[in-house]
Amino acid sequence: MTKSRVERLAGAYERHVAAPWRRTLAGAQRVVFVVYDKEMERTLRARVGEFEQATRSAGHGWTLVDCTRWFAEWMARDEYRDAYFENPFLLGLKLESEFRAESARKLTGALEQAGESDVVALLGVASLYGFLRVSDLIRAVEPAVRGRLVVFFPGGRSENNFRLLDARDGWNYLAQAITLHDEQ
Repeated sequence: MTKSRVERLAGAYERHVAAPWRRTLAGAQRVVFVVYDKEMERTLRARVGEFEQATRSAGHGWTLVDCTRWFAEWMARDEYRDAYFENPFLLGLKLESEFRAESARKLTGALEQAGESDVVALLGVASLYGFLRVSDLIRAVEPAVRGRLVVFFPGGRSENNFRLLDARDGWNYLAQAITLHDEQ
């Protein structure tokens, strides 16, 4: 039977997470991007448990952080939200300061609770598109990464250049990447 793309991606992740972890890496080097075609997002979400199982089988802890609702929850709490819907241009500064800071606090909180042999997995980064650059979020939380930060990343990668949803100019990053293209 032919394995699905998510099963193959989970297998590549399993091999990666089961390998011995170097403890002397900088925060940026402790970040792992699981890169997949954006069309796989729903299927991957439904089967994210396979990644958790692989992590736990390798003897590591697992914390899943889903950022899908972060923007909606943040916006719902803002007293001026109606004005922002009328004139979205006004939202720009708040996004860059308040939303970025709150998102970094949420992810940092999960990273600080995790130990050196734990994985914090970030799901839902596509929902940040247009509101927050994933690169800015990752850079903001790097100092708090003690184990591994696994970012489920719908998009593409060429060398160390990552492009969210294949839509935005990519950024060069030191993270390790797991893709279907890595299979041989």
